[in-house]
Amino acid sequence: MTALITRDELRAAIDAGSVTVVDALGGEYYARQHLPGAIPLVEAEVAERAGQLLPDRHAAIVTYCSNPACPNSGRVADRLTALGYTDVRKYAAGIEDWVAAGLPTESGALTH
Repeated sequence: MTALITRDELRAAIDAGSVTVVDALGGEYYARQHLPGAIPLVEAEVAERAGQLLPDRHAAIVTYCSNPACPNSGRVADRLTALGYTDVRKYAAGIEDWVAAGLPTESGALTH
């Protein structure tokens, strides 16, 4: 099971630049709104794109989804762990919680 990270811990890590944030929703959801600096990586693309997007298998990575009921972040985190990534955590509350707390988000085109 992937370790969880709280909103305050995630915000501190983003502010410090000490984490790579992975948006497990991707597509139009990513384009519309994502956490600051997040990269899109959905479950179906983990095996193909993880090495390119996340070259350091020991760096801190946090996956997130929309809310606690969304399974995408856990699935992406599990796939990354299976590929040998050693510091993968999941933001269990999701972007809905982030937005509700009034924290900043970004939007932008999905690029591959």
